[in-house]
Amino acid sequence: MAALGWLTPRRRSATARSVLAGEASAEAARKSSQAAPPATPEEPQFPVIGDDRAAAFFDLDNTVMQGAALFHFGRGLYKRKFFETRDLARFAWQQAWFRLAGVEDPEHMQDARDSALSIVKGHRVAELESIGEEIYDEYMADRIWPGTRALAQAHLDAGQKVWLVTAAPVEIAQVIARRLGLTGALGTVAESVDGVYTGKLVGEPLHGPAKAEAVRALASAEGLDLSRCAAYSDSHNDIPMLSLVGHPYAINPDAKLRRHAREQDWRLRDYRTGRKAAKVGIPAAAGVGAVAGGTAAAIALSRRRR
Repeated sequence: MAALGWLTPRRRSATARSVLAGEASAEAARKSSQAAPPATPEEPQFPVIGDDRAAAFFDLDNTVMQGAALFHFGRGLYKRKFFETRDLARFAWQQAWFRLAGVEDPEHMQDARDSALSIVKGHRVAELESIGEEIYDEYMADRIWPGTRALAQAHLDAGQKVWLVTAAPVEIAQVIARRLGLTGALGTVAESVDGVYTGKLVGEPLHGPAKAEAVRALASAEGLDLSRCAAYSDSHNDIPMLSLVGHPYAINPDAKLRRHAREQDWRLRDYRTGRKAAKVGIPAAAGVGAVAGGTAAAIALSRRRR
């Protein structure tokens, strides 16, 4: 048994130094258990709820909707005998090119606008507005990108106004904005006299720098602080508009915009495929909905291609 004596703890009297060490250890443990966990940095909430001096501006073609609104509108007008088959073939080619290239060709867009103006000349504005509602249901409703729609909804849920900004005719843009529950739309204005289209434009198409000027004018009229606003687009043509705001987003970007967005550290999202594009950031309130929306859009596209 003596050999096992080393297992029995020896009784020693505590020295002053050992008492001090024990008390210090106990005090440190108590403070540690009561201390708050270290704070982790969080991304500031965006959109900011209740910020009525902020708003969001969304390009339409290939940002909110797959393809170009003007081409879909042309299909609807053809169905209603507004023009001939040869004109439809031109519209179809332009739309196919736009979908494949994913960028706006100025010559194609100008040709489409000239065609549309000649087609609607002599028709009443109210007639085209009514037809626009029908065409939205027929050709546009199922082409809205769910991911971008979620981003717009995040701004609405935060109590902010959301505007479409597009080169498409303002009448079409207003129909789309209303159907999506958005605040309104800025678009190209066709001249009318006594409610009848003349076949001319008021000024020029709302494209490129003209979009930036429209946003600037609306912000001034609405009392908005552009540094607190957001803008979304797929096209490098909209860099002037995106550069105006404090929160620019490249959505389904063309190559030039993608490169510029990366250079400027802009937020970037791509909903055209199931893969995640290079992500710089995303509005916190819309993150889950946007990712889910992008996936749903990819699945829908895949099914249609089969």
